[in-house]
Amino acid sequence: MRPSLAAGLAAALCLANAAPTCAQTAAAAPRHTEDSAESVALAPRYLLQDARGRVLTHESFRGRFQLISFGFTSCPDVCPTTLLAYKNIIDALGAQAERLQPIFITVDPERDTAPMLREYTAAFHPAILGLRGSPELLQRAAESFRVRYEKVREPGAAPEIYTMDHSTGMYLLDADGHFLAKFASNAPAQEISARIRSLMAADQARTPPSRRGNAPLR
Repeated sequence: MRPSLAAGLAAALCLANAAPTCAQTAAAAPRHTEDSAESVALAPRYLLQDARGRVLTHESFRGRFQLISFGFTSCPDVCPTTLLAYKNIIDALGAQAERLQPIFITVDPERDTAPMLREYTAAFHPAILGLRGSPELLQRAAESFRVRYEKVREPGAAPEIYTMDHSTGMYLLDADGHFLAKFASNAPAQEISARIRSLMAADQARTPPSRRGNAPLR
């Protein structure tokens, strides 16, 4: 396991255990921006690969909702906090979590290899799917979500020593892959799960049983 991934997983364990004295180490402190998307008409699109090499798009989960965030495995704070929120949302939804596909898209595919990404997401919950892609495909996906990201390196640092600044938040897509809402990364999991449950109920009321979702990917 590379040191940066170990640090990211250590941060996850610190958060999960609510340990007040856990310290983080990183090349530089990443900056995160939280942009509102509630009033913006987004048209999310992506063509990426999961840790098993399967090619997936925003249309791969017809009949199931998607909860998507962008980040990287070396992120010391916001990303592990977001994925811990994923876990809490999944737990709060109970059986209805089968209709939700949580997705984490790395903005650092250069370092976040498929095995590393899978190990990282699995540390939070086995249902979370990590996706990665070429720089070009990642850029297209990020632009469709209006997500910004940038590699940041301290002056004089070695090429492999850097961090990533990126937009934060969780994007909810409906059963047809259309944008529904964006949740702040620090929004209470109970509030998010209640909103998702309400939207699922409304969707189920108008959706034929034959279109109510594929089996979850693992």
